[in-house]
Amino acid sequence: MKIGVVTFPGSLDDADARRAAAVAGAEAVALWHGDADLHGVDAVVLPGGFSYGDYLRAGAISRFAPVMETIIAKAGQGMPVLGICNGFQVLCESHLLPGALIKNDRRKFICKDQPLRIENNRTAWTSDYDANHEITIVLKNQDGSFVADEATLDRLEGEGRVVARYLDENPNGSYRDIAGITNERGNVVGLMPHPEHCVETLTGPSTDGLGFFTSVLKAVVAS
Repeated sequence: MKIGVVTFPGSLDDADARRAAAVAGAEAVALWHGDADLHGVDAVVLPGGFSYGDYLRAGAISRFAPVMETIIAKAGQGMPVLGICNGFQVLCESHLLPGALIKNDRRKFICKDQPLRIENNRTAWTSDYDANHEITIVLKNQDGSFVADEATLDRLEGEGRVVARYLDENPNGSYRDIAGITNERGNVVGLMPHPEHCVETLTGPSTDGLGFFTSVLKAVVAS
């Protein structure tokens, strides 16, 4: 089972994502933004960071990378894709997910251990969690506020496409406390917090993030 992790110029958490994939039992494959070949991977992670320095908008330039052309096509065919933090921004810029990520309402970079509730455990990336399971994983972002118009928000809520929601307090001003969403098919997930930092007891506040990576292995086997 191969999970590919894309490296863009300015990616920070690509090595962490490859480590998380390996801990989950997958073969981690490094993918390069300038190479459209996915090298036979079964799923893809778009990692956190500041791709292209967040010029124009966070994720706006990465959306046009050669690798994204292939990922967009494969996602349309059902390949599981997880966008974490900057990767979530790239997914929105690519129109694989609705809405946008803008500056935190406090206008400051935040880094903290963040409680979440997993509200949709029917996606390729969340099936190993119970519905409404509460987890704590790392949150670190500057452009982490999820926004969309009311019709889009109502549709996401009504279709059960809110994957994760912030608990205790809203850290960045995301509309309706949304921390992550999925597409209609459930194979593409965008998540602002960082599960890849929470897969081993040595680091992070928990191992609660591991379920995202074990879930996708089961999803690939079942497909």
